[in-house]
Formats: sequence, C-alpha cells, structure tokens
Amino acid sequence: MNTVRTAAVVLAAVSALALSACGPSEDGASDAGSTAPSAGTTPSGAPSKPSAAPKAPSASATPPAPSASSSATDADFDVFPCSTYDVTFTAHLAEPTTSSYLLKITNSSGKACRALGHPVVTFGDLDGQATQRGGAPGIEDALRLEPGESAYAGLLGGTHDGTGSTVDSIALTMDTESDLEQKPLTASTPGLYVSPTVNSVTPWVDNAEDALSL
Repeated sequence: MNTVRTAAVVLAAVSALALSACGPSEDGASDAGSTAPSAGTTPSGAPSKPSAAPKAPSASATPPAPSASSSATDADFDVFPCSTYDVTFTAHLAEPTTSSYLLKITNSSGKACRALGHPVVTFGDLDGQATQRGGAPGIEDALRLEPGESAYAGLLGGTHDGTGSTVDSIALTMDTESDLEQKPLTASTPGLYVSPTVNSVTPWVDNAEDALSL
C-alpha cells in the first residue's frame, strides 16, 4: 500500500514538472524553441530594405574661371616694322655749326607699326650712308607707332673742317630687318655739310629732345 502511494506521488511530481517546462513564461512568450529575429529580416520574416547609401556632395555648377596667365597672349605679334610706305618724312635744321638735323617720321598708315633701329640715311649724290650713333633696342622693344604718332632721330653732318662736301638733300629708308623693297623718302637740306668721319644718325626715339642729345 505504501509502495503504491509512493509511486503515485512520484508520478504526480513528474507530471507537474513536465507541465511547467512546456508552459508560458511570465511575460507570456513561450520559452521552448523561441528564437530572436535574424539580422536582415523584419519581425514578420520579410527581408528588411537596405539603408540608402550617403549622397556624394554635388559638384559646383559653375567651373572656376581660367587664370589670366593661361589666356595671356602677345598683343603685338602682328605689329610689323614700319617701311617708307607707312610713314611721311621731314628734316629740320637744328644746329647750323654742326649741320645737325632733326629727322621726323609720322605713321600715315591705318595700322600700328614699329620704328626699328636707326634710319638709313644717304646724302644727295655722295656714296655711302650715315654711320649709326648709339644703341638701338631689339625688335621686341622697338618704338611702336600708332596711326598719327611720330618718331625722331638726330642727324649730325659734322663741322666744316675742309674734308667734307655740301649736299642739298638727303634720302631715307627704314630698317625692316628684311629685304622688303622700299621707295626712298627725300627731304631738302640746303647747305648740309657732310664730314666723312663725323657724320652719324641716332636710333628712333619718341621725342625730339632725346634725338638731338644722344
């Protein structure tokens, strides 16, 4: 009798233990076989949407302006040397005792040109030409003449030393650093004395004072 009662008590205890293991937990969720949702799925089991990638910063709508140096150009690349077809020419006596004359050219063309180097001056029917006095700038720095602008040079014939000759005119052509054919321009120079060793002409400058003082 005691053996049967003991077996009944053990069976009841085992049954109670089994029921507590399968029953709901205190928060109402079943402890048996429950799992947390896996990453990448919603609680309902549907795949979650991937988060949007960060947007790249938008480029400026207006590109930067090019620097001045990148677009710089030589504005004088098409300014050619003056020839006698571009200028008018005059000669005025400046100092009788040294037969010094002021030579003047004026740009009579419709475009700019450069007065290069020294004037090429010949004396009447005498052989040879005036020697050059003073240094002249290179073609890049030569005097630029806009239409209507003038350039000047000083011509020295020399003192009356008895070794020279007198002429009544001179002829002028321009230095063009080329073989361009030119028509000589003439000017009257009554009584110009030309010394064979002293005569000379200055380079073109932009004012009469410098032309006569070089």
